[in-house]
Amino acid sequence: MAAERTAHEWRCPVLFGRNPWQFQVVDMAIVSGTRAEVRACTSVPAHVFAAVGYRLMTKVLLIEDDSETAEEITAELADRGFEVEWSANGIEGLDKARLSRPDALIVDRQLPGMDGLTVIEALRKDQVRTPVLVLSALSSVDDRVRGLRMGGDDYLTKPFALVELVARVEALLRRPAESRGTTLRVGPLELDLIERTAKRADRVIDLLPREFRLLEYMMQRSDQLLTRAMLLEEVWNYKFVPTTNLVDVHMGRLRHKVDGPGETAMIHNIRGAGFILRTGP
Repeated sequence: MAAERTAHEWRCPVLFGRNPWQFQVVDMAIVSGTRAEVRACTSVPAHVFAAVGYRLMTKVLLIEDDSETAEEITAELADRGFEVEWSANGIEGLDKARLSRPDALIVDRQLPGMDGLTVIEALRKDQVRTPVLVLSALSSVDDRVRGLRMGGDDYLTKPFALVELVARVEALLRRPAESRGTTLRVGPLELDLIERTAKRADRVIDLLPREFRLLEYMMQRSDQLLTRAMLLEEVWNYKFVPTTNLVDVHMGRLRHKVDGPGETAMIHNIRGAGFILRTGP
């Protein structure tokens, strides 16, 4: 390798997971607190380390009273490059969330001192819009709905696969910051993320759950081309692109509901490419 290795250079499990590439090295010499600043050696593409730098600087606050569960989550997130801070009770967790301002929170619903939903509600009253993943053994529809209405952004029931938890955290972090409020507005369209209602101007749009999620995703990325592969991954959680017309069928139904008779079309099919939700003509 062109760059000479020093005592401060290590292979980077943050970037390369459990099986790091043998000849690519990260200089971890510059450390501020518990966060690291990454420099690439000359043999590694700059854009790769830009991605690593983002992940290293991503802080997650975990509020979970079960130490075994917390250790497993912390280890998995750290292995993926996240900085993790852990709190074992609701009161301490709320204080840490207010002081440290993490990039994302994972909050267990049933906590000593103060339950998880009360923690989330308090943060929302403070106008803290940090995305929150709620963990709970309570799996009924009513329990999940209550968790979301109290301010959670996503809800994961126990037991769960760690890989799914990481994927959900990553999905929350990919959401534009401006979309983390409770209402989305694009042109005449309005989506209430708490009441799960939609309308275009004064016309109420009756949406099925998958249609609601599809429209939410499109409104968060209005005027952007969204490919079928992107929609399958983000809306249907597919990690591969199957041979299916699933997207087209749902998009056809959604267009029929959003673009009523005599109204300017907002959802456009770009032949061979994907779909766009346009804010204007």
